[in-house]
Amino acid sequence: MRALSDYLHEHAEGDLLPWRTQVAAAERFHLPLATIEEAILTIGLLPARYQRNRQTISVGEQLQLFRSKVAVIGCGGLGGYIIEALARLGVGEIIAVDPDVFVEHNLNRQLFATPGMLGCAKVEAARRRVETINPAVTLVPMARSFTETNGRDILNGAQVAVDALDNVTARLDLAEACEELAIPLVHGAIGGWYGQVASQFPGERTVQRIFAGRETGHGVEKELGNPSFTPAVVAGLEVAEVCKILLGTGIPLRNRKLTVDLLHMEIEEIPLVPGGGEAS
Repeated sequence: MRALSDYLHEHAEGDLLPWRTQVAAAERFHLPLATIEEAILTIGLLPARYQRNRQTISVGEQLQLFRSKVAVIGCGGLGGYIIEALARLGVGEIIAVDPDVFVEHNLNRQLFATPGMLGCAKVEAARRRVETINPAVTLVPMARSFTETNGRDILNGAQVAVDALDNVTARLDLAEACEELAIPLVHGAIGGWYGQVASQFPGERTVQRIFAGRETGHGVEKELGNPSFTPAVVAGLEVAEVCKILLGTGIPLRNRKLTVDLLHMEIEEIPLVPGGGEAS
């Protein structure tokens, strides 16, 4: 739309579009904020909210992120931080999947959990939060469990899936669905002071190798618990992997996993043998 493009150029401050101008353009042209944001990026301008990204992420890459769709499976400790970071990064569409509501023991670590949100669906809290911090981003809430039966429908159209689950069975169902649909999967798990991250590309079966011999049950978080800081650290690593995969840049954690020991401040990279488990 030529009139919109002219308006955006006219009201730009250098190559930046302030938020007030983005809102004004949406009202003037009767368009969603998401449409305005895509238009800004398409003509080579940058929404001012992303100006601190620009030394790391180009305007073209910012547009690529905005046109991306990422599925986050689990909206608890890991998932809340992942969704927050993806929305602030500028990923245009986020699918949030979780059947649960907030309960009191979530308050110590789950980003969207507040006393006023107890009993509220986690995906609804995620939707409200994204609408507050970046209204140009679309969050699609799915208040359901991820299963072998519905997984392919949930992941439909996603460029990347993110594991923020807390049980092995669902993780393996997610890994198999990603394998079938040829979608990269970023895996993360936490427990106590510890966490791990890995990225699985089609054909690699990384998650299946990590959990070989442990196909059922909950993760170690049920035994070790989780303080507030561990999910934040591991979620940040997962989002960095997502960003690299979406932009096709950097070196993802393929055929290896990163283990994080926050008690002793040690990070270790463990190679994963193709077709097997960890390298000896």
